[in-house]
Amino acid sequence: MLLARRNQNWLPDVFNDFFDTNFIPRVNATAPAINVIERENEYDVELAAPGMTKDDFKVSLDEEQNLVVTIEKKQENEDKKEEGHYLRREFSYTQYHQTLLLPDDVDRDKIEATVNHGVLTVKLPKLTPQEAKRESRAIDIK
Repeated sequence: MLLARRNQNWLPDVFNDFFDTNFIPRVNATAPAINVIERENEYDVELAAPGMTKDDFKVSLDEEQNLVVTIEKKQENEDKKEEGHYLRREFSYTQYHQTLLLPDDVDRDKIEATVNHGVLTVKLPKLTPQEAKRESRAIDIK
């Protein structure tokens, strides 16, 4: 038989800790989950950010040709007459920034991105062996 000792004061502590907005500082440290899939002709990067739309994402290549994914949720302030107010509100990402180093065999000119149901999918086509070979060249030493 399993015996459990119960503290009679557990309920007030749980509610005090939960509703106290100074107990845990507000941190946007939650990062979206990322999957990277290698296929024969491409790499697929999937980034899950539920509730985000196409307008919340920005995908680009930086000056070093790395893939940069930025999410910024623009919260609209609506004036509504309600009977309650939030004591703590952390339902959405406010900002997220991720830089991914791309493999050398990615055709950076043909990268495509789509968003479907809060999942960003970035397709990174691979260079064909002939294209990859064409990009390499010998450097003369002077």
